[in-house]
Amino acid sequence: MTPDAFLEAQPEPKRSELRQLDGLIRRCVPDWKRVMAGAMLGYGPYHYRYASGTEGDSARIGLAANKTGISVYVSVADEGGYLAEQAGKRLGKASVGKACIRFKRLADLDLGVLEEVLRKASMLKAIGEV
Repeated sequence: MTPDAFLEAQPEPKRSELRQLDGLIRRCVPDWKRVMAGAMLGYGPYHYRYASGTEGDSARIGLAANKTGISVYVSVADEGGYLAEQAGKRLGKASVGKACIRFKRLADLDLGVLEEVLRKASMLKAIGEV
């Protein structure tokens, strides 16, 4: 499946919201390649290797559609920790884990704060990136 086919396959209104997020992400990280990363749309593919020896391929940012809403994954951290987790309380009505931002509708999210996170991510390496 291609990134565009992934977006087209989503039902409305989720399709429109994913397209808006895709546009925002692409504006914030214009040089990052857009790929399918498993069942989600990925931006900035990279190879990782952890101290444990585990390694694989992933994307710095992921955009996923799920049954209850949308998830944005930001697999980037700085000296303060994961960027998504740091911005958690400012992102609006969202459930935020270390790298995952989950929300029901785009209107629930503070897009200005998400844009800050994405722009900061564009300048840093992903977790375990080699």
